[in-house]
Amino acid sequence: MRDADQQLDKPAPVRRRNRARDDPAAHHYQAIVESSEDAIVSKDLDGVILSWNRGAERLFGFTSEEAVGRPITIIIPRDRLDEESAILAKIHCGERIEHFETIRQRKDGSLVDISLTISPIRNARGQIVGVSKIARDITELTKARDRQHLLIREMSHRVRNLFALSGSIVGLSVRSANSPQELAESARARLSALARAHALTFSQGFEEDLDRPTTLQALVHTIVAPFNEPEAPRITLSGIDVGVSGSAVTSLALLLHEFATNATKHGALSVPTGTVKVVLAEEGDAVVIYWTERGGPPVDALKGNEGFGAVLSRIAVSNQLGGELVRDWRTEGLGIRLSVPRSRLAS
Repeated sequence: MRDADQQLDKPAPVRRRNRARDDPAAHHYQAIVESSEDAIVSKDLDGVILSWNRGAERLFGFTSEEAVGRPITIIIPRDRLDEESAILAKIHCGERIEHFETIRQRKDGSLVDISLTISPIRNARGQIVGVSKIARDITELTKARDRQHLLIREMSHRVRNLFALSGSIVGLSVRSANSPQELAESARARLSALARAHALTFSQGFEEDLDRPTTLQALVHTIVAPFNEPEAPRITLSGIDVGVSGSAVTSLALLLHEFATNATKHGALSVPTGTVKVVLAEEGDAVVIYWTERGGPPVDALKGNEGFGAVLSRIAVSNQLGGELVRDWRTEGLGIRLSVPRSRLAS
């Protein structure tokens, strides 16, 4: 009788293993657990691992022999150890925890995003004697969410900028217009150019022919046209010209549009006397864009203030172009140096 009582006090996974060889149903259950793509783990109330299926081996890197008998903390990062005590407290109350998203650590030290479902294990008397955990790798889901949040923030950023730029473009048109008709025509032409420039900053664009190869000078002209003065240009362009195609067109358009937007909102183009000089140069295996502002308001207040546009710029430079972006906050005006490997301009 004592042996029977001791058997009842053992967690269910242990009892199932003990009788799996003689019980077809238990063997079937064990086969399901072992073939699961998800990591299925059980532990006692002290946090000691009792069972560890093949899914857990694939997800966390520890074999069953390495994991069973060790504390579950072998897969919990140090900064998340407090989660274990909170989980055990809920399990002691008989609660089930579903879709708890967290981070765990693999055998090699790398981190993985997972979704956990945690349930109490009861013995034949109904007493809670252990915990079962089902863990699913949600790394790709987390990346997709991050991309979605970035796109939403980017859309919001662009919409706000478009409203601000529309007002600035009307202001630019007023300076050179001699009649209401000239004002209307100038504003319409600038807004149309702005729409074309803005289209280039989207991954697919608004027109089918945006994927055609272009040149760097043509791209700069398209982007800065809405901000320039046709009769007395305030934005000048000089230097070499090189071909640009593929995703490099979108990335460079995004960066140049951000430069011009910031110059219009805060920099040299925000005042009637400000100017921008754009020079295209070749340095070794890289093509360099120099963007130099003069005659604008003091830039000290803007130094080090990284808004979301700057975040987008950093992503475009490092991830998409493999280049380098340096801002020089000079007293006389902002200077930007954008260096891109020539090989990435056609990628």
